[in-house]
Amino acid sequence: MTATTIDTSELGSQRPKLEALAALAALAPFEPVASVSYQSFGRLLIIGCDERVIEAVTALGSKLSAAVFWTGRTLPSVPSGTEIRLGEMVSLNGFLGAFELSWRPSVTGAVAPATEATVFDMVLDLQAAPAFKMLQPPQGYLYVPKASPDAFAAALAALPEMIGEFEKPKFFAYKEAICAHSRSRKTGCSKCIDICSTKAISSNGDTVVVDAHLCMGCGACATVCPSGAMSYQYPRVADRGAQLRALLSSYRNHQDIKSLPPVIVFHDGGDGAAALAAMEQASNLLPLQAWHIASIGLDLLLGAVSYGASGVVVISEGSEAPDYLAAIQAEMRTAETILAALGYGGTHFALCGTAAMAAQVATVQAAATVAKSATFHLSNDKRATLEFAIEHLALHAPIGQLPEQVPLAPMSMWGGIRLNQDKCTMCLACAGACPESALMDGGEGAVRPQLKFIERNCVQCGICAATCPESAITLQPRLLLTEARKKAVLLNETEPFDCISCGKALGTRKLIDAMLGKLAGHSMFRAEGSLKRLQMCADCRVVDMMSNKHEMSILTGKPIE
Repeated sequence: MTATTIDTSELGSQRPKLEALAALAALAPFEPVASVSYQSFGRLLIIGCDERVIEAVTALGSKLSAAVFWTGRTLPSVPSGTEIRLGEMVSLNGFLGAFELSWRPSVTGAVAPATEATVFDMVLDLQAAPAFKMLQPPQGYLYVPKASPDAFAAALAALPEMIGEFEKPKFFAYKEAICAHSRSRKTGCSKCIDICSTKAISSNGDTVVVDAHLCMGCGACATVCPSGAMSYQYPRVADRGAQLRALLSSYRNHQDIKSLPPVIVFHDGGDGAAALAAMEQASNLLPLQAWHIASIGLDLLLGAVSYGASGVVVISEGSEAPDYLAAIQAEMRTAETILAALGYGGTHFALCGTAAMAAQVATVQAAATVAKSATFHLSNDKRATLEFAIEHLALHAPIGQLPEQVPLAPMSMWGGIRLNQDKCTMCLACAGACPESALMDGGEGAVRPQLKFIERNCVQCGICAATCPESAITLQPRLLLTEARKKAVLLNETEPFDCISCGKALGTRKLIDAMLGKLAGHSMFRAEGSLKRLQMCADCRVVDMMSNKHEMSILTGKPIE
């Protein structure tokens, strides 16, 4: 028998990693998140017009209550007692336990038949093209193309298992009060709606609504949300921050002069399996499993670096939606831009597959790291977390003189605005529409009408620019590093205008002058005194109209008596 030799030097180099993983395992369980429930009684809808429909009814008839929606022209012969419909599909929507089929029966005649609706628990779709076009269709819906016999057999085996009561986590939390989606029918940010691959998010006027039953937990909505109105819950950012602090603080406590800088590696439980195997011998790679890598956003990237990581590698084998990968790359570019401006040289972030991981890790671990690890806790408030992280990184920046601002790409989550004072009439519509209180009036103590701006609050949603009737506002994407970002800055002020009759405050002189200039030639204001009436408050305007005996009533066409 040959004796096994243990390389004690290799074990020693692994000690910081082993201690870090032990610290991670020692964390108390996180507080559970809310759940979403489904209930299915086994009522199955089969859609199609080929022989597989009959096969499915025959195979599942004794296990499920199967109904057929036949998309061909003539009804087939199906087992006795099977519900079968022939007609035109209008729509199919819903989720496990609550699918609704809307359809019109096939009839002859000039009168179109009324639309009927039927509810099902599951759907087996055998059409040439799927009824649900999104990348991730709802749970309980199985689409099988004709060229996939193995998938058809797997679907027949899976459907009977979809009877009963089921639960899944509610992956998100939504704060309507800080959502920058829309105000007064002026659309601002729609990033969460645009990126959702399950179509779970839709507009609800000035806010958005999320169907928790359709949400699959990718977390991309929270990643791209600039205000933090949408946040990820599985786990919460605060919980993920606790994991990062445990890993990195332990690693750095046991790190010696020969140890490599730590690199956080995010992976999922599927595509990341090969990455985990590749990481076993790497003494500085600290793995963290994510339900979905699309949930890895700017707060976690900069949070990891502020805690002492040289960077973050996110493993993807390409199974994610292209929009998700683009969103992660955009977050990494923004984080890299900020770090470079603060003097942290090198490449700190990478999105790659397992095959390219070694080369990417070598690049990331060579990047400049922060001299002192942060001690603050990551917060579920996205913008607060980022402010803490950036302030810490700026405080310990390896350069002497920090820039005043960092230019960012359009659609970034920070920025200022440029105001054309010549165009601005101080109507303050922008302040009324701003969902984040970045724009505001001068307040009760102001002697003159004022427009103020707090850059720290601005999420670059663009609602102010869309609302401005004079097109006087332009967005300026940037990260301001000075204390000025926290202070209310005066953008414009003007002379007030008072009612010419009673002296009550009416608006700004610039606004009234602009209105008079535009309406002076209008036919409705040719009568004597009509323009003067525009310079009166609402009460004085009515009194003036009633006292003018030559005023014509729009109702009778006769002088007002």
